Amino acid sequence: MRCPFCDHADTQVVETRESDEGDSIRRRRRCLHCDKRFTTYERIELALPAVVKKNGVRVEFDRRKLRASMVLALRKRPVSAEAVDAAIHRIEEKLMSLGLREVGSERIGEQVIRELKKLDKIAYVRFASVYRNFEDVDEFADVIQEVQARKRKA
Repeated sequence: MRCPFCDHADTQVVETRESDEGDSIRRRRRCLHCDKRFTTYERIELALPAVVKKNGVRVEFDRRKLRASMVLALRKRPVSAEAVDAAIHRIEEKLMSLGLREVGSERIGEQVIRELKKLDKIAYVRFASVYRNFEDVDEFADVIQEVQARKRKA
């Protein structure tokens, strides 16, 4: 493993821990050249379906892109990184359980909306407004009324 600070090839594993769920291993490493420490994660790599965008272009599923869009919607909201990771993990599990080689980006977007609705109502409305491409205030009002109606039922 190369050091992210000095790009030296020799690093040493200082500590290894398995995640609580048992699906990844966290390793603390130390560079033998610059002596800086960094963390790596080891996960099982499963084949996620390719994503078919609205324009028909096929791209590889990108966990980082999914995370970035969720973090943007959750900006300045009281949601932990662990909760975001768990939501992303649920989305990935759902995609793998479909058993498809390709999945439409709309389907992934709907999964994100469901997860954000569970995590934070404000983030849900933010994401939905961009994802569903609201064109007027009435569409915003409809989503807000939906959230308020669910809140009253709970």
